[in-house]
Amino acid sequence: MTRPVSRTVDRVEEGLHAGPDAQVDDKRLLILPTDPARTDPFLVLAEDWFSAPGFEWHPHRGLETVTYVVDGVLEHGDSLGNAGALQAGDVQWMTAGRGIIHRELAYRDERAHTLQLWLNLPAAARLTDTRYQDLLASARPRITRPGVTVDVISGTVDGVTGPALNHWPVQSVVVTLDPGAKLDLPVPAADRAFALVLAGAAAVAGRTVRAGQVAWSDPAPGGLALRAADPDRPVRVMVCSGRPVGEPIVLGGPFVMNSAEEIEQAYRDFRTGTFGPVPKTTRL
Repeated sequence: MTRPVSRTVDRVEEGLHAGPDAQVDDKRLLILPTDPARTDPFLVLAEDWFSAPGFEWHPHRGLETVTYVVDGVLEHGDSLGNAGALQAGDVQWMTAGRGIIHRELAYRDERAHTLQLWLNLPAAARLTDTRYQDLLASARPRITRPGVTVDVISGTVDGVTGPALNHWPVQSVVVTLDPGAKLDLPVPAADRAFALVLAGAAAVAGRTVRAGQVAWSDPAPGGLALRAADPDRPVRVMVCSGRPVGEPIVLGGPFVMNSAEEIEQAYRDFRTGTFGPVPKTTRL
């Protein structure tokens, strides 16, 4: 992975500690939906710790949700009939499209720690068919170099393609660097990228970024330089990039559309059963 590196970090953000609520034991908002044009195509990134009740049946429309299991076991069910449990490192990639109802719970109400990313879609794909993908850690391709592992979830990196099927091109990887190791990660020039440090401390394009912080790099040619910043500890970094959709964005609860009128229509459609009935699937 050697190529000229010219990307810079435009900003490093801490996110917001939201604390416990009726659904979760604790929550952090790492990407807030306060200025979606500034983070497009990434709209929300939430880190949740939950046992019971978790996220019971609720709808989505007009976006894709990507959920990464950090720790514990996540139980999933949806109106397409999918049901299962995901473990640490596994990813679920769900296309809400024209409308889906799903739930995300801690298996046996024990413990789940997740990251959920909301991905924007262009207007032409907002109401596409719904789809669900389990992207298990054990089945994903990896690139290995001395001191470096790149787990490819989505997109193509140095000829290695992740298993995710996309309605909008997104590159998503988890990079692990041993102490002292470094990597120049290829990133498409048209993409906006963010790097979330999951564990340890990283130098991202020369800026020190610690666990729980998000470094942003707006579209620019070249790759993104990553280095383990702590000489005694490895670092694990999630890096996602995607081309901004560049269309009007309106978020309304669990829906993402291009206008307030479309948000109102989404609520009407859900209430009148267009999304289908709320599933009656029993717990695993």
